[in-house]
Amino acid sequence: MTDAALLDDLALRKLVQDWAVWRDAGDWDRFATCWHDDARMMATWFQGPASEFIKVSRAGFERGVRILHFLGGTSVDLAGTRAIVQTKMTISQRAQAEGVLVDVVCTGRFYDFCEKRNGRWAVVLRQPIYEKDRMDAVTPGTAPVLDPALLAQFPEGYRHLAYIQTRIGYQVKRDMPGLSGPEVTALYASGARWLAGEVLDR
Repeated sequence: MTDAALLDDLALRKLVQDWAVWRDAGDWDRFATCWHDDARMMATWFQGPASEFIKVSRAGFERGVRILHFLGGTSVDLAGTRAIVQTKMTISQRAQAEGVLVDVVCTGRFYDFCEKRNGRWAVVLRQPIYEKDRMDAVTPGTAPVLDPALLAQFPEGYRHLAYIQTRIGYQVKRDMPGLSGPEVTALYASGARWLAGEVLDR
């Protein structure tokens, strides 16, 4: 790896780390610097411009919504001024499920389409991959009685996360990429086209 490529690799890893820390801390001005102006965010509960994602995330934070992130290893595929950055992560959210306070933890990856513009790396598209999740009651000895029909409507990789998000009023997207399947296969193909210089699929 050349010195220039190494510096780009480090900058991309820092970008991913800053994203998680600044968003979860409610540091919205610095969080906004993680994105390019035309960037988009895809999540279970939101799909659209990053600028709008920042606004609704801030509004939720101020209402007490807590969707937190913990990061693991990162893999960077670099092609000039473009990159695909994959990062192991967990998403955790605390909310009421059928009258019981629960924590949901979802394990997956952030799959980031990044670009270097005017010397600055930032995210153009973030598409999480949801691999598996679980729900635990916060108070020992309690357990929510879930609606099995509602739970079954969501993919296995994020069904408990989708369940509580639906119950607190979010419209949840039901075909997000998982560990395997056509959605994640299509995502990988889109990433390869991005690295080859093609226009990003929207």
